[in-house]
Amino acid sequence: MRSCRIGDWDRLVAMHVPDGMLSGSVCPVTAAMAGAGLLAAGWAAVRSPRRPGAAQFGAVAAMVFAGQMANFPISGGTSGHLLGGVLAAVLLGAPWGVLAIALVVAVQALVFADGGLLALGANVMNMAVIGAGLGGWLAGRLRRAMPEQASCAVAAWASVVAASAAVAIELAADGRAALGPVFAAMVGTHALIGFGEAAITVVAVAALPSLARRQGRSLAGVALAAALLAVVLLAPIASTLPDGLEAVAGALRIAHQGAPTFVAPLADYGVRGMAEGPLATVLAGLVGVAASFGAGWLVAKGLTRDAAPSAM
Repeated sequence: MRSCRIGDWDRLVAMHVPDGMLSGSVCPVTAAMAGAGLLAAGWAAVRSPRRPGAAQFGAVAAMVFAGQMANFPISGGTSGHLLGGVLAAVLLGAPWGVLAIALVVAVQALVFADGGLLALGANVMNMAVIGAGLGGWLAGRLRRAMPEQASCAVAAWASVVAASAAVAIELAADGRAALGPVFAAMVGTHALIGFGEAAITVVAVAALPSLARRQGRSLAGVALAAALLAVVLLAPIASTLPDGLEAVAGALRIAHQGAPTFVAPLADYGVRGMAEGPLATVLAGLVGVAASFGAGWLVAKGLTRDAAPSAM
């Protein structure tokens, strides 16, 4: 999640839409759709027989946040990173996965200026409602017909492609690009990124519960440890290549205009008064992990205050 500029684009990470990228009626529509999706997810979450504990919910959100800091290279001089929707949905249950990804997206926007405040609805719609909601639903359906690892892989790949298609449609609806070229470019690029998403999801879904059982620890503890390791070991060496959205924006000459609507305290994952570098990245990442875990704990505690958490 390093800073990278293409033309007048600054800080576009995966499918995070910045302020000024979408305008007109698109932002209100996506905000309304995201709001409806979150209400539905919240309603389903509190009525679900599967209720993760507050610590588990917060730890999975923190792990997804950390995973999104570690860009990996793909072909064509482009990079991608974990979306985490299916991972969260499988570990927490689909409605809880939607809420976890929405929380991560909100922390990224408010604390790190990663994505925009005006475009928060679009980002929640694309990454949480589609990425975790649709992806989690698909994983559940596929699990009836194939092994869990295969169902997770297919659903994770599809979640990235579906979210990228939504971004393309939003750009076209806003008049930023013609639908055909931007749809082909977004889906084509993210189809490759989806393979990385699938691999990470399969490994995490298999390894985390297994490690928790073997070490006699909770899934929350293992997920939080994974988050800290990702920030300390992987984030500082993340690929600096343009990510999928950056690459498409550069290729299609899609202009980004407008200044951020507010000043985030750790904008661009930097620390004020500290030079850019591995230490600043790690410190910012640790703040993000703590913020995601704390906010997730509070959200889950509020939603489950009258019910005991279920076993995974």
